Amino acid sequence: MLRRSPPRTAPAGPPAPVRLRRRPPRALLGAAVVVAACAALPLVWLVVRVAGADPGRVAALLARERTLTLALNSAVLVAVVGAGSLLLGLATATALVRVRLPRPGLWWVLAALPLAVPSYLLAFAVLAVRPEARGLGPLAVVLVLACTPYVTLPAAAALRAADTGPEDAARTLGLGPVSAFCRVTLPQALPAALAGTLLAALYTLADFGAPALLRYESFTWAVQAAYEGTVDRTGAAVTALVLAAATLGLVAAERAVRRRFTGARAGTAPTAAAPVRLRPAAGAAVVAGLGAVAAVTLVGPPAVLVGRVVAAGGVDADLPRLAVAAGWTLLLSGAAALLAVAMALPVGVLAARYRSRAVAATESVAYLGQGLPGVVVGLALVFLSLVLVPALYQTAAVLVFGYAILFLPKALGATRAAVERVPVEAEEVARTLGRTPWSTWWSVTAPQATPGVAAGGLLVAVTAMKELPATLMLRPTGIDTLATRLWSQTSLGAFGAAAPAALALLLLACVPAALLVRATTGGPGGER
Repeated sequence: MLRRSPPRTAPAGPPAPVRLRRRPPRALLGAAVVVAACAALPLVWLVVRVAGADPGRVAALLARERTLTLALNSAVLVAVVGAGSLLLGLATATALVRVRLPRPGLWWVLAALPLAVPSYLLAFAVLAVRPEARGLGPLAVVLVLACTPYVTLPAAAALRAADTGPEDAARTLGLGPVSAFCRVTLPQALPAALAGTLLAALYTLADFGAPALLRYESFTWAVQAAYEGTVDRTGAAVTALVLAAATLGLVAAERAVRRRFTGARAGTAPTAAAPVRLRPAAGAAVVAGLGAVAAVTLVGPPAVLVGRVVAAGGVDADLPRLAVAAGWTLLLSGAAALLAVAMALPVGVLAARYRSRAVAATESVAYLGQGLPGVVVGLALVFLSLVLVPALYQTAAVLVFGYAILFLPKALGATRAAVERVPVEAEEVARTLGRTPWSTWWSVTAPQATPGVAAGGLLVAVTAMKELPATLMLRPTGIDTLATRLWSQTSLGAFGAAAPAALALLLLACVPAALLVRATTGGPGGER
């Protein structure tokens, strides 16, 4: 039998919405427009590049059998990974929120940490164990494990905020606990889970490393192959534009679902459910399931890597080169985080404090990077730097700029949320005391918003460390990051030689990821 603990009362509903001002300062709006223009540069350049090509050739490239095959392969992969991530993410979220677990905070951290593990690192571990692994099946397993947190985290948040009053009423009408939960409470979390599923689909469509390693032909692999294999880059540009259109469609769908979910949550404060204590056998099965997923995703790759090093009798890791690659990884990802946060600040403040069509349009354009895969941004910036500023071609500046465009939405979302949490009234009081807008920002808004903005910067740093296709296209000659070093050795089949770089990348990415998870979940310990 299930023994339900006494229900807890949820905290009072969401804070009252801030009073949005109508007319933003010109300087702030101008800075935000410049940021939005930078974010739009890659897509605009691709459109101009394709529009300037021979129309007959573009039509032939679009209609060729290979393009249709790539579209079908990508659609099948997205569907399989989306379905798998939805099922596994909902199951994990339900266990985290509705089941009394030992050390619940630890399980939240373990559920979120896979965000720090690159999909190509999981694929590398699969190949190290089974070199013959190829195709849709192994790739789908890898991407489901990598993408499940995109569903787990929003679904768990929605389940924690769900009103269990209707579920209790259904129980009194004769429904069992499982039936009542599935019919009444689970649908309340479904919009959030679907929004997370669309993010997982977006990640899948934009991923390059795992499909390339497991030899599954997708759009990203085709763009990279066309870029490296031909002098005329029209084919790469056309394929990249098709990929960008598909990913932007997924972004639009995700935002529509998220808006619906946000609207559905508004209202009176619900009654939150306390976790239930399962029978010993059922509880052990839930813990074993969560532990198995965490072990395969977080413990499996480093264990396989260490095993490869030991089996090879201690591979010569070339520690000086490995240290240099780690240094470049830290330097580039740190610079990208700083630049992305700097670019996100004017747009985030504008979106949090002002309302107008110009503000909404500027914010939407700034989010374009969310729908542009790294291979698309990399290709566009190669063209742009060669045509506009040849001296910057293959320099660290262009690579950092590319990272900032790609991951600007991550910093922007965190910045807007952080500024929105600062009461407008506090700023107004400071202004009535004679402080200027800048003085008010530095003394009132910035201190309260800094933790949220810093969390966005950490998220950018984690993702920049893992980014592969844009790094391969834009890195300066002779410069290796841990990701490119791992890729170059893996593509030669030197799994033992690649193991030290893979381990270093995993350890390096987990540090900011753990800080980020601790900041957003409250850290291990305590009941959730």
